[in-house]
Amino acid sequence: LFLFTCGIPLFFLETSLGQFTSQGGITCWRKICPLFEGLGYGSQVVVLYTGVYYIIILAWAFLYLFSSFSSELPWASCNNYWNTELRKSNITEYSPEKSTSPVIEFWERILGLSEGIEQIGNVRWDLALCLLLAWIICYFCVWKGVKSTGKVVYFTATFPYLMLVVLLVRGVTLPGAKNGIIFYLYPDPTRLTDPQVWMDAGSQIFYSYGVCTGVLTALGSYNKYDNNCYRDCVYLCLLNSLTSFVAGFAIFSVLGFMADEQGMDISMVAESGPGLAFIAYPRAVALMPLPQLWAIFFFIMIIFLGLDSEFVYHEALVTAISDMYPSFFQTGHRRKFLLLFISAASFLVGLLMVTEVRVTNENTKMVD
Repeated sequence: LFLFTCGIPLFFLETSLGQFTSQGGITCWRKICPLFEGLGYGSQVVVLYTGVYYIIILAWAFLYLFSSFSSELPWASCNNYWNTELRKSNITEYSPEKSTSPVIEFWERILGLSEGIEQIGNVRWDLALCLLLAWIICYFCVWKGVKSTGKVVYFTATFPYLMLVVLLVRGVTLPGAKNGIIFYLYPDPTRLTDPQVWMDAGSQIFYSYGVCTGVLTALGSYNKYDNNCYRDCVYLCLLNSLTSFVAGFAIFSVLGFMADEQGMDISMVAESGPGLAFIAYPRAVALMPLPQLWAIFFFIMIIFLGLDSEFVYHEALVTAISDMYPSFFQTGHRRKFLLLFISAASFLVGLLMVTEVRVTNENTKMVD
């Protein structure tokens, strides 16, 4: 419902705005109605903040990927130095009533959580190095503009589809996958009366389509004036939603397998947000044959998908600033130095997010 009433219309509106004006997320409003230029500034602040924290997820994924190149997945056993004393010898013997899951212990070891938000703690240097790697990759993929980004995206946008197909085939062939797929396809109709469900659906559409941020305006500004952006927008939106739908089969088939292996109800293993990518799915992968292979495939897919989003945030912000002062930034290598400055500053700010600070629900409300 939100796809057809909000997603596609707003996607088309912002793309056509950029294509018509050939300007980024700020100066496009200057051409349409200078009174609304503040919307452009506000949207770029959102893009800047989103780019700074979103890349932290890539740092986590890189660290998980590097940890997957081992004889035994570090979250598959309780024989590591960070595990608590109350533990079992193997993840398959995990019981939530008796001990903490080794997957959760590894996740908390990655974050190195402190006692609360008032205790920042030390920088997690392994995460900081992964964060630096992510920023370096983003910089060199975007530094020459949309031409270099477009060439990179040919690979980073298509390769995850290959990984998705591989994970899908593997998932649906696992025992218990049917239960996971049934859980995925048969929702609870009574949840429709819950306002939070509608809020989550709207948030998913707005966030996954990048609307109301100026990102689509910046990308649309590089189109030819007579490009059929309506067709492109409809195709891209439908492809995005179809991909998400198919990805659900790959995820829930594996969760069904994990629930079957541990004799648990699938509702107890299904998680959302970072918990799905860094707790639930790694826990399921650890139960498969050749777990290192599937973990590598999964986290490579996560990294490529994250890089694509980060490219867009970077490009939108640089386009918005350079279009404000075209005579200055669009000569020589000044655009590259602008991108370098934004990347370096964002990396330094991002170091605060790889410290040991713990943000609880109460802390989150305070920050909001």
